[in-house]
Amino acid sequence: MTLTTRLAAGLLTTLLATTAIAQDALPDLDGRAVTVVTENAYPPLQFVQDGAAVGWEYDAMAEIAERLNMVVTYENTSWDAMIPAVSEGQYDIGMTGITIREDRAEVVDFSDSYMTSEMVMLVRGDEARFTDAASFAADPDLMIAAQPGTTPFYVAVYDVLDGDEANPRIQTMETFGATVQALRAGDVDLVLTDGTAGEGYVAASEGALKIVGEKLGTEDFGFIFPKGSDLVAPVNAAIAAMRADGTLDALNTTWFLDFKMGE
Repeated sequence: MTLTTRLAAGLLTTLLATTAIAQDALPDLDGRAVTVVTENAYPPLQFVQDGAAVGWEYDAMAEIAERLNMVVTYENTSWDAMIPAVSEGQYDIGMTGITIREDRAEVVDFSDSYMTSEMVMLVRGDEARFTDAASFAADPDLMIAAQPGTTPFYVAVYDVLDGDEANPRIQTMETFGATVQALRAGDVDLVLTDGTAGEGYVAASEGALKIVGEKLGTEDFGFIFPKGSDLVAPVNAAIAAMRADGTLDALNTTWFLDFKMGE
């Protein structure tokens, strides 16, 4: 056995041992019942397909529940009601691709980040009127769709347009799926989404969609909890273990690379 091979084997042994220790150190919640609320409107993180709620976050939460020995029940609510509802203690955990932000952290607690995303400009495949945020903003006839209160909405307002949240060029819609449908139908000209999801939509569109311009910003996603929740530390421990043993990477491959998103 060469020195390089021995070093590699030793490193692998150390990593496996570290992962095992981390897993053994996870708290046991003794079958605790936990209610998780989501929107089911942000593929591939969570959405409904063939009548079943599926997605990256569902798989991640199932893994967290198994590792922590907790029993999860899911509820649904709209995006604009989710953070207030969790803040008031109506639910134990909220998940729907929620960006970790200081203003939100004033009313809810966040888990550690489980995913980092960057905003991209999703347009129709034949779009030739603009190629970046500046050229989009320069044409007053162009429209953008977004869910109010979301990161894409604020990026549209402050990074693409003029900082006016009431700008009539922003057409607000209740779900992310509706914004993509409006784009494909020609009702709007631009949708902002995280880069990996955008690439998935493009790959599944058979040329109907494409990405233009530079990435517009970086955001970290986290689960939310009522302030002071004792679930934050256990969930953070599970996220750390899943990152260490490659589970998060495997979920990314399943839902962002292998899975084909359609409309």
